[in-house]
Amino acid sequence: MQTAYFNGEYLPREEVRVSPDDRGFLFSDGVYEVLRAYRGRLFEVERHADRLTYSLDAMHIRGVTAADLVPACAELLARNDLSTADALVYLQVTRGAAPRTHRYPDPPVPPTVYACAWAFSPDHSAEDGARAITVPDQRWARCDIKTIALIPNCMANQEALDAAAAEAIFVRDGVALEGTHTNLFAVFRGRVRTAPLTNYILPGVTRAVVLELCREAGFEVAEEPIFADELYGADEVFIAGTTAEVTPIVDLDGRAIGTGRPGGFALDLLERLRERAHAG
Repeated sequence: MQTAYFNGEYLPREEVRVSPDDRGFLFSDGVYEVLRAYRGRLFEVERHADRLTYSLDAMHIRGVTAADLVPACAELLARNDLSTADALVYLQVTRGAAPRTHRYPDPPVPPTVYACAWAFSPDHSAEDGARAITVPDQRWARCDIKTIALIPNCMANQEALDAAAAEAIFVRDGVALEGTHTNLFAVFRGRVRTAPLTNYILPGVTRAVVLELCREAGFEVAEEPIFADELYGADEVFIAGTTAEVTPIVDLDGRAIGTGRPGGFALDLLERLRERAHAG
């Protein structure tokens, strides 16, 4: 029986009941985080908490803080026998249940908080390289907020699945930004590049870690735009995210990237990422 956290209580997941008036249900009016646990230890939990705080503030959702919720994430691991396991914790906060109007409820109502945890192992075959496609970016202009309104991401990810690819890369005005649930990196002549932080990309936790690992390893790194047509001539392309870790992209839109095999930068960074995660 899986234990969930719901509005301050721990209870069997199947007993969770959300009001039909909840604004998350009606409007996708909420935010979320996905945290990775390595051997029962939450990875980069402070960064996840900071991003959750940013999302809550940007959406003007009050009544709960990231500091309130981090202990619940750790407790869920214990209550689900995941204290020494590799796992994921999903955490969602919506504005709460209120009469259906476009304006925010005034006075504010209590937010709806839900979290659950489950065992997770990455797809190690991804280390052999994955395929990706590019798609037009049809998302809204506040991709920096980790909102639960993910239909454009889901549609693009399904398009990738239909093309036997692992990820879809969003392209806006000719610039390759990020994947549906990952950040994008490319290597050109020994220089690692990734899109700068703007309202059009998510400030990925793994993205920040990878940038740190690049600098620690002495790799030249730059946060600057990558044009989509540049990607086909890159030495390496890889994606990074909580569940993807560092995954080399060896085929983009049916065209081989570099040698068509995982490159040294991606594999080196994957090893360094796992070393940091397991070191705690």
